Amino acid sequence: MKILFIGDIFGRPGRTIVKDRLPELRKQHAVDLVIANCENAAAGFGITPSLAEELFDLGIDVMTTGNHVWDKREIIEYFQMADGNPHSPARRLLRPANFSQGLPGWGVYEGQKNGVAYAVVNLQGRVFMGSCDDPFRYADRLLEQIQSKIVFVDFHAEPSSEKVAFGWYLDGRATAVVGTHTHIPTADETVLPKGTAYITDVGMTGPYDSVIGVKKELVIERFLSGMPARFEAANGDVRLCGVLVECDDQTGRASRVERLMLR
Repeated sequence: MKILFIGDIFGRPGRTIVKDRLPELRKQHAVDLVIANCENAAAGFGITPSLAEELFDLGIDVMTTGNHVWDKREIIEYFQMADGNPHSPARRLLRPANFSQGLPGWGVYEGQKNGVAYAVVNLQGRVFMGSCDDPFRYADRLLEQIQSKIVFVDFHAEPSSEKVAFGWYLDGRATAVVGTHTHIPTADETVLPKGTAYITDVGMTGPYDSVIGVKKELVIERFLSGMPARFEAANGDVRLCGVLVECDDQTGRASRVERLMLR
């Protein structure tokens, strides 16, 4: 199976480049499964039900999020729209599994593509992030329950140390562990010794003439003054960042990972 993961889709610029470039990526690389982090799709902060549907219509199979998932409160109603359908679009939009128990939504999706079973897991780190359960031990519990051999993990976390440690911790137990959240692509993509594809951060799909997606002037002024300011999405130098992972259908072991950056 060939899996394309698209890094944090930021605002309209990110959505537009995905719309423009995803068809050629699918064709060029014979992609079987498309996963994307979409927590910043709505002007850089959260995602709305209509934007979730728009992204699914572009051919994304499963979407992950992170700490900004609640920025648009209407997403709570969207999670409720799953209404017991295990494969509805609302069920294929994930939030970190290790959030507090009882919150709306799900952190794991198991499905099939072209007759091959797969699972997508969304987890969030704890260092410099909001309160959540230990992702390491939570991953242990989830992996005991997941039936699919192919397990793709979006680890939404801040420091490289936590992400690297998490990748080694899941080596041989997950097909891929990809980092999101910092919006800065790293150049350390690799297949770990026991067959897990890994990268510390996939990077942002959005405007790079910015400070991690936001108009740079607004962020610089906040650093200079220390005063709160309303952030707005930038729109220049738009790039699509992602990774391609190839894995064995039967074992779930990755054989190749390739970093992508398209303008």
